[in-house]
Amino acid sequence: MEKSTKPIHVRRKFETHERKLQRGRDVQMKEMVFQREEEENRKRIMRSTTNLPRAPDHYTFQINNFSLLLGMKEEKCDSRQFEVGGYQWRLVLYPNGKKNSNGNGHISLYLAIATTKDFQLGWEVNANIKFFVFDQIRDKYLCIQDANVRVRRFHKFKIEWGFAQLLSHKTLNDSSNGYLVDDTCVFGVEVLVSKGPCKGECLSMINEPQRNYFTWKIDNFTALKDKDYASEQFTVEGQRWKLKLYPNGLGTGADICLSLFLMSLGDSEIISPNRKVYAKYNFRIRNQINSNHYDKIVESWFSDPNNSYGVNKFLSLRDLKDTSTGYLVGDVLFIECKIDVISVVKDLSSN
Repeated sequence: MEKSTKPIHVRRKFETHERKLQRGRDVQMKEMVFQREEEENRKRIMRSTTNLPRAPDHYTFQINNFSLLLGMKEEKCDSRQFEVGGYQWRLVLYPNGKKNSNGNGHISLYLAIATTKDFQLGWEVNANIKFFVFDQIRDKYLCIQDANVRVRRFHKFKIEWGFAQLLSHKTLNDSSNGYLVDDTCVFGVEVLVSKGPCKGECLSMINEPQRNYFTWKIDNFTALKDKDYASEQFTVEGQRWKLKLYPNGLGTGADICLSLFLMSLGDSEIISPNRKVYAKYNFRIRNQINSNHYDKIVESWFSDPNNSYGVNKFLSLRDLKDTSTGYLVGDVLFIECKIDVISVVKDLSSN
């Protein structure tokens, strides 16, 4: 079924620098999220001493000659990667405190996701985190965790969680506490990953998608006898399309105009009543004499495979057959379609 859509005659200029700015916005967003959540963390640290006959379940980070670490120029020290709950992690230690999080005079310790390159769009990981500092005199561990929020959410803009003021240098250096003995200290972490069933989707409006231009050459146009004709298929952003032409018009354009439509081809995984695809596209009849082409811009939401949207009254047959217009030369007609904007939907995953 063909559906005529009112053409748009005004193009909007695309800001070509938008993609270049996206990375900068992501960095700013990460910093804003980090600073806000760090401030919340400082207000609700809960410490409890726990007797453990063993080291923390998941990872310990022992540091010898800790005083040398305090004197290094680098602000932080990372542990090796370790696996918990199907994810790769690492401990990130700031021996002199994380400066931009008010960590001066303290040990800052964070748990970070070590690699995210294979994660799906919109990933997130939820985990309960406990940090530990070993009391080497009493053979106990100081357990440090959030006082109120036990489960922390890791995502694109927040890949690490921890405490800027985990332990003050004064407390660490007090020999009676047993945290620093013979210039050696031991930190640890336990991670309980919660895998939730969260699902979702991301709708992206793609401006000027790749390979978005299609040309249809029609020979012996005046000899066409059928009611309608379809072009070869072409693909833009994974969706297959065809052009559909009514040489003698359709509906309100019957016998007076060319009627032209863009037809989506049946891939139910991409287009369905439950998953629509938006397209803004430019129909053109090429002027073969000069650059005075005939254009109309159309926009539509495609919700059913093999449906068509376009223009009943596209180009009048009188203008088409007027040799001075340059549209039909040597009985050859060139029809072009350029998809300017298309929507793409991707599933979001929680891991």
